[in-house]
Amino acid sequence: MKYKLVIFDFDGTLADSFPFFLTALNALAEKHRFRRIDAEQVETLRHYDAKQIIHQLHIPLWKVPMVAAAFRKNMAVSVAQIPMFPEVTEMLHALAQREIALSLVTSNSRENVLKILGRANTELLIHPQYGTHMFGKASKLKQILRQTGIDPSEAIYIGDEIRDLEAARAVKMDFGAVSWGYTRDEALMEHSPTMMFSNVGEIVQRLAR
Repeated sequence: MKYKLVIFDFDGTLADSFPFFLTALNALAEKHRFRRIDAEQVETLRHYDAKQIIHQLHIPLWKVPMVAAAFRKNMAVSVAQIPMFPEVTEMLHALAQREIALSLVTSNSRENVLKILGRANTELLIHPQYGTHMFGKASKLKQILRQTGIDPSEAIYIGDEIRDLEAARAVKMDFGAVSWGYTRDEALMEHSPTMMFSNVGEIVQRLAR
C-alpha cells in the first residue's frame, strides 16, 4: 500500500452538510451583512473556490472567522439533522483494519464532529485538528505529519474543495477529491487532483490495495 496516512476533510467529505450550509449561511447573511445565496446561484458557486465565494457574497475577510464561528454554533443546535454520507463508517473501519493511520483537518468543531461521526468513528482518528481557520489547513496537515512522523509522500488528504487541494499541495501531499461534496467534480478536476473518488466505497478499493 502506498499510503500510511489518510487525512480527511469533514464537511462535504464525511458529513452531508451542504443543505444545512446553504440554510445556515443565508440565516447569517442578514446579521453579518453579506449577500444571501439565491437558488439560481447555487450551481455557479459550486464551481468556485472559497475565496471566490467570499468575494461573490461580499464577506470582508476580517469577518470570515466570525461567520465561521457562528456557523459552527448554529450547526451544534441542528446537528441531529446532519448525517454522515452512506458507507463512511464501513470505509473508516476498513482502512483502520488495514493499519492505515487516519486523521482529520476541519474548520468544524470537535463537538460537532463527534456528534455526527459518533464516538467509535472519531476514536479511529489520530491527532485530529478541529476549528481550523478557513485558509489554515496546510499548517494543520504539516502538524499531523510531524506528530505521526509519516513522510508527505506516504500521505493523502481527501476533501471536497479547491482549498483542500491547495492545502495538500502546499505540504507536498497527494490529494483525493470526492465527487459528492460542496464543489462540483468538474471544477475539482480542472486542478488535477491525484485521485477522484466517485463514491465512498471507492476510497477503500483504491487505497487499501
